[in-house]
Amino acid sequence: MLSILDLFRDDTTAAFQEDVMAHLDCSRATAYRYLKSLTESGLLAPTSGGAYVLGSRIIELDRHLRQHDPLMRAAREVMRATGDELHANLMLCNYYGDKVMCVDRYWTDDSIESSYARGRPYTMFHGATAKPILANLPPYQLRNLMLWHAAEIREAGLGEDWDEFRANLKRLRAAGVYVSHGEVDPGLIGIGSAIFSAEQKVVGSLVFIAAEARTSAERLEVLQARIQIAAAQVSRNLQAPQSNGAAAIGIMPSRPRRIKTSAGGAAPAKSRKP
Repeated sequence: MLSILDLFRDDTTAAFQEDVMAHLDCSRATAYRYLKSLTESGLLAPTSGGAYVLGSRIIELDRHLRQHDPLMRAAREVMRATGDELHANLMLCNYYGDKVMCVDRYWTDDSIESSYARGRPYTMFHGATAKPILANLPPYQLRNLMLWHAAEIREAGLGEDWDEFRANLKRLRAAGVYVSHGEVDPGLIGIGSAIFSAEQKVVGSLVFIAAEARTSAERLEVLQARIQIAAAQVSRNLQAPQSNGAAAIGIMPSRPRRIKTSAGGAAPAKSRKP
């Protein structure tokens, strides 16, 4: 029943009973019963012409998410302090299934426009928002992605087969930071690093978004170093939720070791244990 919500995409203004029947391959009676249940819960709302739109309960849940989501709370002060200090734009992303999604943004430079809006899902195989997450997924999840998305993985240049895919992700994981050049938005650079839970499971990514034409090699090197520091701080905050994360923001650790990245630049190495 909840998969009915998958019908609502950027190109969808409303869903009809016939859409639900086709989506679920179910009878009219079953579709009606599911729509009635979702309407009563506030997740859907009926409108004219037999159409259904998303209900106001979604807004209530989004407000709760913004206030209480552990990842967003762990990252909020880090993003504000880092963005203000460097006059840089940041995105916080998490993932579900085969999609990555921006869940929060801190934007200091309004001259930069990104199609990567909050709440808009994107593929797991492109960009600095997705690849730091992808590189740190456990093998069983990667095998499933290879099984169901082999063509997309090849198209993204991540590997022709499982062995090549795994080897490329190992290199990305070792680098600790990924730099994308126009993979999602032409003319923009993404510089991303992974965020980990207390169990050392990847839960998301923290990403700088910058204009390529205005980002010098020196600036890019600074952003690569600082995104790893910021992502590590978010990981620590997430692992100790009673801390507000503010105390460690202004402390710069010793300069990390520089290694080659897949983007061809130099980047600091990342510890898997922030």
